[in-house]
Amino acid sequence: MASVPFNATRRADTGKGVARKLRAVGQVPAIIYGHAREAQALQLEHHAFQLLLEKNSWQSTVIALNVEGTTSNTLIREIQRHPFKKQILHVDFQELVAGEKVTVPVPLQFVGTPDGVKNGGGILEAVIHELEVSCDPSNIPHHIVVDVTALTIGHSIHAGEITLPAGVTLESESDTTVCLCAAPKVEAEPVPVADAAAAAPGEPELIRKAKAEDEPAEK
Repeated sequence: MASVPFNATRRADTGKGVARKLRAVGQVPAIIYGHAREAQALQLEHHAFQLLLEKNSWQSTVIALNVEGTTSNTLIREIQRHPFKKQILHVDFQELVAGEKVTVPVPLQFVGTPDGVKNGGGILEAVIHELEVSCDPSNIPHHIVVDVTALTIGHSIHAGEITLPAGVTLESESDTTVCLCAAPKVEAEPVPVADAAAAAPGEPELIRKAKAEDEPAEK
């Protein structure tokens, strides 16, 4: 099983005040839990953890978490972020147990050129970019391949039609649309400009009351 190593440190104190102090010195409060162990409070180096997230698809990457000499295979289950600062506030790790399946989102990789694009000028539109699957922690795929070569205009591929690696079970709804080949967009023809003279409004008719013939003259 491929995994990414990362170091963490135990922390004895918990609470909002402690968490604020940790963040102020570049640390991230964290916790590791699992059904076979008690939850344990940890702290992580913020910059190093940020680099890990940038280089890996963290939701489906096994993290070999080294806590002061003891290593556990884990998945990151939740990351809390500051609403507008580029700051990680808290991280939850779940310890993995061999033989116990986990449910994870796995990125999709689209391969091939759709027939509808190649021969009909269509457009490939990806509706979703990952699938929820369950599998043994040792068998989490890095990605799932979606072959779109045979896709024609007006047709789509659904989650249940994708071939998954051995030992991997689909958890997303089978009728979920993954991608489709849309018809090419047709630009509307320009409307011909009408003759300027015909289009221009006529001069307004001057309407005035005629002077009555028997109207008495001014004196």
